[in-house]
Amino acid sequence: MNTLVFELEDTGRFEVWRDLARSALQRDIPPEKIEWRLRGKEVGLFDALPAMQVDGPPIREVLLRASCVDLLRGIMRHSDPGRFALAYRIAWRAQSLPAIAGLTTDPDVARARRMMHQVRRDYHKMTAFVRFREQEPEEGKTRRRFLSWFEPEHHVLESVAPFFAGRFADMDWLILTPRGSIGWDGTKTVYSPEPCVKPDIHDDLEALWHTYYASTFNPARIKTKAMRSEMPRKYWKNLPETDLIPELLAGAEARVAEMAAREAGPAPMFHERLQARQKAQAAIQGDALDSMGTLLSSLRRCTRCPLHCNATQVVPGAGPERAEIMVIGEQPGDQEDLRGVPFVGPAGQVFDQALSEAGLLRGEMYLTNAVKHFKFLTKGRRRIHQTPDAQEIEACKDWLHQEVALVRPKLIITLGATALRAMEGGGVRLATVRDTIRPGVPARLATVHPAYLLRLPDEARALEERKRFFAAFETVRQWKELAVRE
Repeated sequence: MNTLVFELEDTGRFEVWRDLARSALQRDIPPEKIEWRLRGKEVGLFDALPAMQVDGPPIREVLLRASCVDLLRGIMRHSDPGRFALAYRIAWRAQSLPAIAGLTTDPDVARARRMMHQVRRDYHKMTAFVRFREQEPEEGKTRRRFLSWFEPEHHVLESVAPFFAGRFADMDWLILTPRGSIGWDGTKTVYSPEPCVKPDIHDDLEALWHTYYASTFNPARIKTKAMRSEMPRKYWKNLPETDLIPELLAGAEARVAEMAAREAGPAPMFHERLQARQKAQAAIQGDALDSMGTLLSSLRRCTRCPLHCNATQVVPGAGPERAEIMVIGEQPGDQEDLRGVPFVGPAGQVFDQALSEAGLLRGEMYLTNAVKHFKFLTKGRRRIHQTPDAQEIEACKDWLHQEVALVRPKLIITLGATALRAMEGGGVRLATVRDTIRPGVPARLATVHPAYLLRLPDEARALEERKRFFAAFETVRQWKELAVRE
């Protein structure tokens, strides 16, 4: 059999190689009978011409495990011209050794995994070292527009595009590289494999960036070897702050000596006033509160846990000061944090629907949360809910008990495991007491949080859980009618 020559573009596209490799494997063509060539490579006058397809009918079925496909897809993003031949050799061997992708000591697999590691490292470096420069908006557009130049070692553009789209969704941007470009126009990402030429780009913020970098540079903690390991010199030419590094390193020793010689000065004049204010606040928080007004005043000054640092405001309870039913959720959400009122976001809408179907009135209940500040993780411009931990629940527990003492409800409804834990400790499991009214003073009913219903991916399961949640409030209505008759 003559040697087949397959010619491919130098991109990270897996599909083109896959189609050619599958065709060759189906016809039982061994790796040594195929030459994989990059398009544009110089060839001799008498070299074999590339084959666009394999002749003859298929003679066997080709099977690859998902782990093997993932390995092959990963090494296609590498820039090594030998990646095509390596991938085909692994796919060929996988026909008689299906678990080959898990054999980490195999030379071919070990090489493939090293290549995948290098690709992942290149991906990480691109997310860390891309620097955008602002450009003039396009004619007829008002969105800000940014341009960047980066030189990746491997074909990571398509895989890294979702990261930049999520991180910088509020602006139009374009990243040019020698391996193509990716961009975002506010609605979708666009990828082009066409190599780009480095543009001459600058903006007015570079001087501000220099000032920031110089002011945060700590001469006492310099580890040049670690710096070069995390930020190799090949990236320096495209980073505005690296212009300052030689100068900052040269003056580091003198700056450290100056810092050591400088004596500690007195605390600022306002320091004593802050301490006095904190002591007064602690005294207020330690006292029993005798009215909702006093409770609200103290809550607004609460600093018992770090959550107050990032939340917009404290979200106190709302409703009649003397209510028969008290509903306790987990914590404020994004909308509650912005408006300062509990249960007004998407979960609050589900809660209102459950009340409406059961014939209950929100205005007759006292609504609050176990934790009074919004805990979240920022992702782009979104604030993603995070579950409070044990220390944060404990820090807010006294506020919750003060509310219970002032409202004096006949029935407490806890929504979710966090609220149940805040009221009854960690010894009671939601699954064992859910949707059952337990007698006592006050009586207790524990059910799921309505936000749980919104997160269920399975529609049938979500519908079933929603019906069960609504039925719990029908139980509350029946309890209320019985309480009135008594």
